[in-house]
Amino acid sequence: MRLLYRSRDARNRSRPMRHLVIVDHPLVQHKLALLRMKQTPTAEFRRLVREIALLLGYEITRDLPLAPVPIETPLEAMEARMLAGKKLCIVSILRAGNGLLEGMLELLPSARVGHIGLRRDPTTLAPIEYYFKVPADIAERPVIVVDPMLATANSAVHAVDRLKGAGARDIKFACLLAAPEGVARMREAHPDVPVYAAALDRGLDEHGYIRPGLGDAGDRLFGTR
Repeated sequence: MRLLYRSRDARNRSRPMRHLVIVDHPLVQHKLALLRMKQTPTAEFRRLVREIALLLGYEITRDLPLAPVPIETPLEAMEARMLAGKKLCIVSILRAGNGLLEGMLELLPSARVGHIGLRRDPTTLAPIEYYFKVPADIAERPVIVVDPMLATANSAVHAVDRLKGAGARDIKFACLLAAPEGVARMREAHPDVPVYAAALDRGLDEHGYIRPGLGDAGDRLFGTR
């Protein structure tokens, strides 16, 4: 049985928020608070992103299929359950998505990996693609797209468009923070793609940044702020 748990804010919001899943586990929320602090250094920021990504991955993968497999314990033979079907694919939206990717791979070391390189036009906020590489058989695999921030959702929508164009159908999106504007845009463009986040923040400012947010995730991950 798949368990989705939402924050009180998400439950009370209007219909466009219904496909948002807030992973409000106490460990996730504690680590997220540390992540938001402006004095958190780069090395600690990276570690926290990896740890939160692992916890998000645990929740996102609740519905992976299992199949019975005969094994032997040190005491007797038994029928255990193990993952069935094609291994999933984690697709990172470069560059900041790589921070979440590392944590997901700690949980799912056999996962296949794809990358979509996108940069944001500072004036229009539209995504500009400069790289796209995913497994050839992605149509046969469950896909988790990772990017720390779902702000305008322009990059996320573009990434999912490209993945669907490559044949992917079973897609989920994972982020640290989401803005209501981005969640609504994702639901409008891709209502079949659930969004998993550690928090739903207040909204976007005039520059398209999430408030209160945590700053520029890429700059804080790679020490380029």
